Amino acid sequence: MKTVLIISVLFIALQPFTAEAQEQPKIPEGISMAIRAGNVTELSKYLNSTVELLLLQKEDFYKKNVAETVLRDFFNEYKVKSFTVRHQGAKNDAQYAIGNLKTEKGDFRVYFLLKTIGKDLLIHQIRIEPDNGR
Repeated sequence: MKTVLIISVLFIALQPFTAEAQEQPKIPEGISMAIRAGNVTELSKYLNSTVELLLLQKEDFYKKNVAETVLRDFFNEYKVKSFTVRHQGAKNDAQYAIGNLKTEKGDFRVYFLLKTIGKDLLIHQIRIEPDNGR
C-alpha cells in the first residue's frame, strides 16, 4: 500500500513538469540562426507573403520582398554581435518569441509573431525596438 501511495504522489508531483516540457513550443532554429548571422536571405525563408514590421520608428505592413529590403538595411546599419531567444510561447493558433539582439550600435528587444500557413510556420510580425534596460 505504501508503494502505491508513493508512486501516486511522485506521478502527481512530476506531471506538471512533463506536461510543461511537452507543451513548450519552439520557433524554428533557422530564425535564430539567421538573426545571429544578420542573414536576411535565410530569415526571408520564414517570412509570410505580407509582414508587419515595427522597426525602430517605422511601422507598416510590407510585401515579403520589401520587408527583406527593410530588414537588410537594418542589419547593414546595425551589425549583429549576438542574439538570444529569452522567451517563447503559444496562444491559440500563433507562436511568439522574444529575444535580445546586441549590435555594434546598441541593444534591442526583438518580438516575433508566427502563424501556421499550410504546413509552414511563418513570421507575420517582427518588432525590433531599443532595449532601454527594461
